[in-house]
Amino acid sequence: MPIPAEARFWIARGLGLWRRGWASLRNRGLAASWQRLKLHFRRGTVPAQALYAPQPAPFAGFSIATAAAPRASIVIPVHGAFAHTLACLRALAAHPPRASFELIVVDDASPDDTLAKLARVDGLRVHARETNGGFIAACNDGAALARGEFLVFLNNDTVPQPGWLDAMLETFERHADAGLVGAKLVYPDGRLQEAGGVVFADGSGWNYGRGESPDDCRFAYLRDADYCSGAAIAIPRTLFERLGGFDARYAPAYYEDTDLAFAVRGAGLRVLYQPASLVVHDEGATSGTDLAQGPKAAQVRNQSVFARKWQEALREQLPAGTIPTPALLHRARPQILIVDALTPQPDRDSGSLRLVNLMRLLIGEGAHVVFLPANRSADGAYTEALQQLGVECWHAPYAAGIPAWLREHGPRFDVAMVSRHYVASEFLPLLRKHAPQAKLLFDTVDLHYLRERRAAELSGDRVALRAAQRTRELELGLIAKADATLVVSDTERALLADDAPQADVRILSNLHALGAQGPAWSQRKDLLFVGGFRHPPNVDAVLWFAREVFPRIRAARPGMQFHCIGGDVPAEVQALSAIDGIRIHGHVPDLQPWLDGCRLSVAPLRYGAGVKGKVNQAMAHGLPVVATSPAVEGMHLVDGRDALVADDAGGFADAVLRLHGDEALWNRIAANGRDNVARHFSMDAARDVVGELFLSGRR
Repeated sequence: MPIPAEARFWIARGLGLWRRGWASLRNRGLAASWQRLKLHFRRGTVPAQALYAPQPAPFAGFSIATAAAPRASIVIPVHGAFAHTLACLRALAAHPPRASFELIVVDDASPDDTLAKLARVDGLRVHARETNGGFIAACNDGAALARGEFLVFLNNDTVPQPGWLDAMLETFERHADAGLVGAKLVYPDGRLQEAGGVVFADGSGWNYGRGESPDDCRFAYLRDADYCSGAAIAIPRTLFERLGGFDARYAPAYYEDTDLAFAVRGAGLRVLYQPASLVVHDEGATSGTDLAQGPKAAQVRNQSVFARKWQEALREQLPAGTIPTPALLHRARPQILIVDALTPQPDRDSGSLRLVNLMRLLIGEGAHVVFLPANRSADGAYTEALQQLGVECWHAPYAAGIPAWLREHGPRFDVAMVSRHYVASEFLPLLRKHAPQAKLLFDTVDLHYLRERRAAELSGDRVALRAAQRTRELELGLIAKADATLVVSDTERALLADDAPQADVRILSNLHALGAQGPAWSQRKDLLFVGGFRHPPNVDAVLWFAREVFPRIRAARPGMQFHCIGGDVPAEVQALSAIDGIRIHGHVPDLQPWLDGCRLSVAPLRYGAGVKGKVNQAMAHGLPVVATSPAVEGMHLVDGRDALVADDAGGFADAVLRLHGDEALWNRIAANGRDNVARHFSMDAARDVVGELFLSGRR
């Protein structure tokens, strides 16, 4: 009787954990293995954000630090209800944005003493209308007075949270095609009010996420929206003027924000929901909520006005009555699922950098990317960075369990890529069951059995050699089951041509963006190694270099320093800092000072597999490399042209001293290394294979 896919998932997970735990105990010891076990079972989530609210206090004059030459012009229309306006202004005063801004408050003929009180708040530009014209007239008046590059419309019944405006403006910096950006709106009690709006074919609207948790994975990533509520939106001032401002046919209010969003898209630009911009909105505080009478009655009338104006565009919208889901919101784009063991940390290891750049490339090519870590854990800033790229990231508790999540979401995917054999062995049976329409890709990251076999041969460990053979059987079994397999080098593809001749094996190597050339030879000194120490080959490499190679270098150049950078430093590597000239830095958040300051990068790996990110990263920034043969395997590098290569301690030390002291050779190797990255390991170099594997049509 066949074993159900769900049961096979748990069996594979248990066996895989046991095998990896035993191997980790042998290679890393008890303490390091325990840390890895805790990481595997960690169930972190994005913590709920505490909302800021100004403390109630009697009104007294105060100041807001606005600018005469602002980048952003915040327009706040008001009509009475000064208590709300006061809370909004106090929030802006307490937590001013980093960006320069001005505050234009348009008093729309308030029936109370609002205008007199506004005069006692320094930093405002107050425009008083003689007659009440409604939201649209007030906003257009304020926009006409603006001096900033961006117009920001903010309701007076809002309390903008710290960082709200900077997150909006940074969206325009990161996305050149952004035309309008809207905030995440929450109720004062913390419930989600809107994560961007959905418009149906009849012109009616839906506040996506209303009443849900604002931390839910569905509402936590940058996303194209049909519209964003005018309670908190930003738009380039020149674009707003070119589009004619808010359309007066919707006066006094309602549907003007939806109309503006459709006009922005009609101009070829995007409307983006920015979850990092958080604004509390006391919805209905100034206009009520009754659709039968008062200002809200215009909402019903203006739906028909909007539907007539945009009848052609509305044909592409979802039918009225549809319940929006992520699958439906991204229905026009290929939907790609990517699964890895953990959330990628691109500043810590080359595999993570490759994965993040692959996601970046897929999004740039028009795909929607969904990422699910096998441990279902959110990872703080790393998860948030993916969400800011537009990646739909899932984690606990919102992904309650892997089988259940795949049962719900599997049918939406065109392609599913699973990285690493111990993850793929768990996921491939479930994906075949719950995503039968999807092309299944097995990403080896590097061929683990090749790396394990080389390590065992180097150490003479027969037990490790048998473990490598078991890994080989696992990987080859997965390669046979996948629709295509990804490797990172010609060397690995050639090996699989013998070991798995029937498999469809493609090269998708490391992906790097070329950095700036950096300082000249004369402005640099010392040596650099970069590599995370959860990877055993890096531990072996640094120990060998420090004990066998570096003493020879120091004998010739006593002032030379060796900078070792990488996280999860084991005790034996940390102990090397006692050696004169060796600096063990651990993880650093920004490598640039060392990429710009060191004269050489060294890659003294004695075994391994795949393509070495440390080599490509250095060369991409104009930093020449001295490496061993295993470190440059499959990287199209020629010794003496693109890098210097040596495998014994004496030869490696001589190569370092030669390259460090020869400016002409240094310049030639630096230029050729950068060119090699551009030709073989850049985003452009990968574009064709990514298009063929991921975007070649839905099955």
